[in-house]
Amino acid sequence: MSKRLVPSMAALQCFEAAARHLSFTRAAEELHLTQSAVSKQVAQLEEMLRHHLFLRIRRRLQLTPAGSLYLAEVNKILVQVDMSSRYILSYGQETEVLTVATQPSFGVGWLIPHLKGFGKRHPNIHLDIRNELEPFNLLQGKADVVFFFGQGTWPGATCQELFGEEVLPVCAPDLLAGRALTSAEELASQVLLQSTSRPETWHEWFLEQGLHSANSYHGPRFDTFYMCISAALSGCGVALVPRYLVARELAEGKLVVPWNHVMPSNGAHFLAYQEHSAEVPKVRALVEWVTQQLS
Repeated sequence: MSKRLVPSMAALQCFEAAARHLSFTRAAEELHLTQSAVSKQVAQLEEMLRHHLFLRIRRRLQLTPAGSLYLAEVNKILVQVDMSSRYILSYGQETEVLTVATQPSFGVGWLIPHLKGFGKRHPNIHLDIRNELEPFNLLQGKADVVFFFGQGTWPGATCQELFGEEVLPVCAPDLLAGRALTSAEELASQVLLQSTSRPETWHEWFLEQGLHSANSYHGPRFDTFYMCISAALSGCGVALVPRYLVARELAEGKLVVPWNHVMPSNGAHFLAYQEHSAEVPKVRALVEWVTQQLS
């Protein structure tokens, strides 16, 4: 195996500070080092990389193109190291990290509200909740537990169905200027807000009512349902979204249903974990908690 090109953390910090201040002197003051120590660290870094990172012009520093490129990469490294270190500071000796992956709208609209009290019951479990838009891969160990929408089949994983859902159209009360629609066909003339994750939903909703709308796939497209809902609240158009995500907005009158046709979604929400993790205490704790919340 070839030797890794790994500069010291001190060299990276000296370079970053010097690049930010464009001054070895000010970098040294910030890092509580001597100016010569900072200059030496940067020189050794340049020798390792075989590129000049700074131009020394009339006692002033200027980043070279290579220096600017390297600074962007070094910033990522230092930010990650800082985050990881602060991450560890938040744990006690007995703390276990439970990594949970969830699609953004489900996480905000259902999961997080239903996790209230989990930390008090399980103070030794630190939840690390991550948004994921793409399908997750449990087998690569990226998450201990995942929440997803689909058919509940996942090789190597145990999938527990949580609940099904239904979608309905919603919009801001003033979008239609108080006018009541008399058919779903009238709705097709409105701006239809599209969800990237479910591009067929409007088409299927119209088709279920015997309509073939040319506008089914037209309209602004958003990555998440919550972005669609935000656009609908702002009066940008009509969103076709799961009822559970807009229950509060409908109850408060912030959104209305312009045409009351509800369509069951082709799938359900599931919780999944690796088959061999069923008896892992931290995984079992979350599964039991979610099950209790549903009951």
